[in-house]
Amino acid sequence: MLETTGKNRDGPSSPFRGRPTQTVAYITRRGRMFLGKSDELLGSDALGPYRGRVNLVLTSPPFPLNTKKRYGNETGEDYIKWLCAFGPLIKQMLAPDGSIVIEMGNSWQPGAPVMSTLALKALLAFQEQSGFHLCQEFIWHNPARLPTPAQWVNVERVRVKDSFTRLWWLSRTVKPKANNKHVLQEYSSSMKDLLRRGTYNAGKRPSEHNIRPDSFLKNNGGAIPGNVLTLSNTSAGDAYQVYCRRHQIRPHPARMPVALAKFFIKFMTDPGDLVLDPFSGSNTTGAAAEDLERYWISIEASNEYVLGSRGRFDGRIRGVHN
Repeated sequence: MLETTGKNRDGPSSPFRGRPTQTVAYITRRGRMFLGKSDELLGSDALGPYRGRVNLVLTSPPFPLNTKKRYGNETGEDYIKWLCAFGPLIKQMLAPDGSIVIEMGNSWQPGAPVMSTLALKALLAFQEQSGFHLCQEFIWHNPARLPTPAQWVNVERVRVKDSFTRLWWLSRTVKPKANNKHVLQEYSSSMKDLLRRGTYNAGKRPSEHNIRPDSFLKNNGGAIPGNVLTLSNTSAGDAYQVYCRRHQIRPHPARMPVALAKFFIKFMTDPGDLVLDPFSGSNTTGAAAEDLERYWISIEASNEYVLGSRGRFDGRIRGVHN
């Protein structure tokens, strides 16, 4: 059974009001990690209280690779059927103005320097069969990614390295909850100089945009980010990897950067909202949500990855299964 530590300090706005079920591996002040298969848990009574209350589903399911990996993945056309089966289950969890952000990597045809279109087909099928709207496509560019596929990049040198993944922002409604003021970036040095001078060469540009100085020179607190997000994911000394080494736990091989998860959580939710990751792996989503004062639910089928994910919470875990 679940052994808790300390008093229950959940406030009146907390979605976690009942006693944890046997499928809960650990809890924090704001979250619960469920151990089990997401296709079973999403339709179970254990997650019944949260249906229709999730503001953001942020997840990275196993990619549609051509070979099986330790963390589990379907291959070929079976992957499309497998992913699409989650559409109705995830849809019922969402609040009316909630969003889904789903990360999907690339794959290659076996034995040839030709990319597979399976990832795109899977995303399109997931979107269309579930009736979701595609709000925007994002690209996560990882400049530190190792050169792959090695045969075509390093050996034969007929391709360049594959260094990005897609993230599709989907929703039930055409106007889901979102605010780009929450993810503004620092102005460039040239923009800061313009704001200091207070003058700008206005007028029509070759693109036919008519620039008005009264709007362009307004200080909005930062620049609106683009939909290409450049983030490295190379740190070997973060708390998660240190914890895994100390406890001799094999870390998850495909981890999302915490900064990437925080970008979407800040963009599409407010403090006190509920975030769900049905394929949590090392539980980057839960840790990011905890840091940003959002409630979270994560699901992971591998007990080894659940054990390792505890390292992301640095003493904040309030109860664990024996």
